[in-house]
Amino acid sequence: MELIQSFSVDHTAIVPGIFVSRVDTIGSGTATTYDIRLKKPNREPVIDVAAMHSLEHIIATYLRNDPDWKDEVIYWGPMGCLTGFYLILKGTRSPREIYDLLLSAFKSVDDAQVVLGATAVNCGHYLMHNLGMAKWYAAEFASYLEANAGKDEIFEYPRTERLVTDEGQQFFDS
Repeated sequence: MELIQSFSVDHTAIVPGIFVSRVDTIGSGTATTYDIRLKKPNREPVIDVAAMHSLEHIIATYLRNDPDWKDEVIYWGPMGCLTGFYLILKGTRSPREIYDLLLSAFKSVDDAQVVLGATAVNCGHYLMHNLGMAKWYAAEFASYLEANAGKDEIFEYPRTERLVTDEGQQFFDS
């Protein structure tokens, strides 16, 4: 089997940031999946599950209500590894083009008084939320984005390639 695109990212070298994960053609249009990475994989603790759930609710609500972006948002959700989120938008934009949107979204978490949609009727696990920790993670990431906005490494994936020898052995090189 072929290695899927997201597994070709060098997870030992990636830093928090905003990255293009993939671009898909859908009919005559495109959809871009962005990797919104809050934590260094395998090198720092992952995001607390309850806080991740709260961030999912709060930022999804923010994105889907932003007057300039709401019609562009297809999906916002957590990564299974709990180190970040995926954002899928209509069209193709560079990570730098969505920087302000994401910075605003993460900063907006500080204003949340409740986690919208955190009821038994609206949510599949409404008791699993942690607004206080969600605010902490959001502030940490927003501060990081502001401090590193001029660095290419927060916008460009470190890649790995699978090298195959004549004997069929497979190696990774970054």
